[in-house]
Amino acid sequence: MAGRSLLRPLGVPGFRLLFLSAFASSFGTLLAAVALAIDVKDRTDSGLWVGALMVVEFLPAILIGLLVGPLFDRLSRRGLMVAADLARAAVFCALPFVSGPAAIVGLAAVAGLATGFFRPAAVAGIPNLVSEDDLPAANALIQVVENVSWTVGPIVGGVLTAAAGPHASYWVNAGSFLLSAALILRIPQQLLQSVTALTRGHWRDLADGFAVVRRSRMLMTIVVAWSVASIGIGLANVAEVFLAKDSFNAGDFGYGLLFGAIGAGLVVGSLLAPVVDARFGIAALYAGSIAVTALGYGLAAVSPNVWVAAAFCVVAGVGNGASSLANPLLVQRGAPDEVRGRALTLIISLNYIVLAVGFAVAGPIVNALGARWAWGIAAALIAVASGLALVMAHPRVGLRLHSVAD
Repeated sequence: MAGRSLLRPLGVPGFRLLFLSAFASSFGTLLAAVALAIDVKDRTDSGLWVGALMVVEFLPAILIGLLVGPLFDRLSRRGLMVAADLARAAVFCALPFVSGPAAIVGLAAVAGLATGFFRPAAVAGIPNLVSEDDLPAANALIQVVENVSWTVGPIVGGVLTAAAGPHASYWVNAGSFLLSAALILRIPQQLLQSVTALTRGHWRDLADGFAVVRRSRMLMTIVVAWSVASIGIGLANVAEVFLAKDSFNAGDFGYGLLFGAIGAGLVVGSLLAPVVDARFGIAALYAGSIAVTALGYGLAAVSPNVWVAAAFCVVAGVGNGASSLANPLLVQRGAPDEVRGRALTLIISLNYIVLAVGFAVAGPIVNALGARWAWGIAAALIAVASGLALVMAHPRVGLRLHSVAD
C-alpha cells in the first residue's frame, strides 16, 4: 500500500515528464562532474583550480536567490527550465573545444548558473502538478532520482572518462540536457504555474520575497535550523577524507566506502520521509531526521574502524535524505504559488552561504583537532539544529514564538 502511494504521482502525466527530465539531467550532470574534475586536475595538477571548479558549482545559486528570485514568479517556469537545459547543453557542447583551465571553469560557471535556475523552477512547480496528499511522495521521487544519480553517475563517469577521455562524458551530458528540455516542453505551462505574479518593480518584488520568508513559520524554520545544520554538514564533508585516510588508515577505498554509504542512506531516507510525514507530521519528520543525521555522524566519529563507521554513515545518510526532502516540502506548504519561487531561491542562497562558512572553518578545525573531533563537533551542531527544528516547526510552539517575534 505504501509502495503504491509513493509511486502514485507517476500516474500524473505532467509530473511523470518532470520526473524523467530530472533523471536525465541529474544523471548526466553527475556523470560529467567527475570528468570535469579529472580534466582540470590533469591539465593543472592544482588544488586551487579544482577548488575553483567546486565553488562555481554552487556560487551562482547564491547570487540568483539574493538578486533575481522574483523572476521565478514573474516569468514562465517552463521557459526558465527549458532555457537552462539548452544553456547547459551548449556549455557541454563547447567544452571539448576549449583547452585552458580558466575557460573550463568559466563554462562550468555558466552551467552552474543555469542549474541555479532549473532546480528552483522545478521544485516550485511540483505543487501545481500533484495533489497535496501526493506532494511528499512527489518530492521523494525527485529526491530519489537525484540520490541514485549521485551514487551511480560518478562511477559511470569515472569508467567512461578512463576509457574514452572527458570529452565523451561532455557529449553524453549535453545529450541528457537536450532530452530534458524536450520532456519539459511537453508539460503545459499552466500545470507548472497557476499564477504569474504581477511586478511592483524588481527590488520591491525582491523585498516581498524576504518578507514572505520572515513572516512564515515554516520558512523561518528552514532558515534557522538548516543553517545551523549546514555548518555541521560542511564541516563533516571536508573532514570525511581525513577521517577515512588518517583516522581509520583506510586509504582511498575507505573514503569511497564512507562516501557511498552516505549516498545509500540518502536514497533510503528519501523513501522513508513521506511515510513519516503522513504518520507523524512535518515537525516530527524534520526534527527527527536531523537528529538521526547527528546520531550517525556522532557514532561514526567514535567508531573503531572504517567498516563500523560506514554503517553509521548509512544512518547519517538516512537522516540527511529525509531532511533534504522536508526542506522543499516546508517551502511548498509555507509559500503561496505567486511568491514560492523567490522564497525558495532566497532560502537556498542563505543555506549555501552558511554551508560555505562550514567549508571555511573545517580546515582549521581538522588541522587543530583531527577528523574525529571535527565529526563530533559536526554532530553536536546538527543536534542543536534538530532541537531548533522541533521547537520552530511544531504548530503550537512555533506559532507562539512567531507571534512574539512579530
